[in-house]
Amino acid sequence: MATIAPPSSASHRMTGAPSIKRILPGLTLCIGVTGAAFALAHIEQWLVGEVWLEALVLAILLGTAIRTAWTPHQRWLPGIDFSAKMLLETAVVLLGASVSAATIIAAGPLLILGIAVVVILAIGASFAIGRSLGLPKRMAMLIACGNSICGNSAIAAVAPVIDADGDDVAAAIAFTAVLGVGVVLGLPLLGIGLHLSGLQYGALAGLTVYAVPQVIAAAAPMGATAIQIGTLVKLVRVLMLGPVCLTLSVLAPRLQDRGQGAVAGDHPESRRPALHQLVPWFILGFLAMAGARSLGLIPHAALAPLASAATLLTVVSMAALGLGVDVRTVAKAGGRVTAVVVLSLLVLGAISLSLIAALHLG
Repeated sequence: MATIAPPSSASHRMTGAPSIKRILPGLTLCIGVTGAAFALAHIEQWLVGEVWLEALVLAILLGTAIRTAWTPHQRWLPGIDFSAKMLLETAVVLLGASVSAATIIAAGPLLILGIAVVVILAIGASFAIGRSLGLPKRMAMLIACGNSICGNSAIAAVAPVIDADGDDVAAAIAFTAVLGVGVVLGLPLLGIGLHLSGLQYGALAGLTVYAVPQVIAAAAPMGATAIQIGTLVKLVRVLMLGPVCLTLSVLAPRLQDRGQGAVAGDHPESRRPALHQLVPWFILGFLAMAGARSLGLIPHAALAPLASAATLLTVVSMAALGLGVDVRTVAKAGGRVTAVVVLSLLVLGAISLSLIAALHLG
């Protein structure tokens, strides 16, 4: 197991709010890794004209590389812990400002209901695939939510709800990130091969591609209609993150692995969750921000800065998660995780095409 766990691990959960003096060293380190990740993303853009590995992915890769070569002293841990937990949860709250109820209603009830059904079926199928291939419950659920909702952002949001290990989070993000690039490159070829219209292909991209920027990139070759419907469908998928996290907060005790592979003290004993565990504060914040956006309480001029702040905080928290990962543990899960992610994505694609056919889109 990793010698340094993320804040969600019981072994490093703080008993009180850390002082600025305690968190400053680790926070500074995470910000430094974040700066390096953004710099590499800019270099990537300059060299090849596209950013295939986003700063979020680069941050966790850099953090993991640093952790592999160097074991942080105890004085670094409070800041790393704070960055991986509090900053991540704050980012999830800010993400709610990107969701507008008016935009979702405009899509029509059948499509919205269909997207919700696809997400639910995909999560269930992906979790079953993960368990059948021997993945721990939490790891299987991280991959299921990442594949079915919004990739890295969903993994990052679900992780604190189910008290996932940092190694599992890093492995899930790493593999879904790599596969996400492949989907962006290969999906247009599938759309052409299946003779999909712009509307049909946009729906397919919105239902299967992980991140909003990747949806736009994948939909662009098929025209403006594909971009518009793809973005809309993707936003509805993102909205599913709130209900899914609320559901998982109730189911979290059942996701504790026992028997094979369990180590005493790794996870708390199963118990009825307290009220704050049933409804985590950052999920309430996410829903409140989405409601405020829908009611017009958030000025339009504030939306872009809020989105940028959410992105920045998420990248810092991913750097922190990388700094808490023992890469040897991640490597052990490589083959199985790859198989689960690939098979889950294929199932998601099949379910999505079935929805498109059932609704007679295009």
